Amino acid sequence: MYPIAFVFVAGLAIIIERTFVLFGTAATNKEAFLKGLGRHLSTGDVDKAISFVAGQKATPLTNLVKSGLLNIPKGDEEVQASLDEASLREAPKLEARTGYLAMLGNAAMLIGLFGTVHGLIDSFKAVAHAPPAERATILAGSIGEAMNCTQFGLIASIPLLIAFSVLNGRTQNLMNDLNETSVAVTNMVAKNRSKLKFGSTTTHEVE
Repeated sequence: MYPIAFVFVAGLAIIIERTFVLFGTAATNKEAFLKGLGRHLSTGDVDKAISFVAGQKATPLTNLVKSGLLNIPKGDEEVQASLDEASLREAPKLEARTGYLAMLGNAAMLIGLFGTVHGLIDSFKAVAHAPPAERATILAGSIGEAMNCTQFGLIASIPLLIAFSVLNGRTQNLMNDLNETSVAVTNMVAKNRSKLKFGSTTTHEVE
């Protein structure tokens, strides 16, 4: 049971860390953010747009957008390239360690089954050398103890697999937000290209 307990504790640590990141530090209200960004780009003030993004909480999504805005003076193709590059850089931050939960959940269940099989083997060995009158009692007690290992494995496995499904779904939603935002920013820049004005911030980045 100790290996199962170790696996469960490791899984809990990942769940806590990933929940804090995916539902906290990496979360951004995409609709409100894009609406605010669009107001600045529609007036053509790129510096204000960059300042608006820099004033938001640092998340993978805001980092992605900032990278694209800083490359606006270089042209639309460069904006798209920088957004793609930033997406590849930020995506692993969202996907990190979540996949281990599925492995740990399966490992806890398999360790529990292994412990039960091992316990049953030892039980039958013990019964083989026990007095006939005591065999039924010994066998019943030994099997009960062995089955506890499977039960503990399932108790550890089920929460880990449920947490994996929830966190993996959240990760996919945030990844979709990155992709949708990348397309939205590209379209905003292309749509307002003729009236975009570059100040000291973007000029300095280009240089």
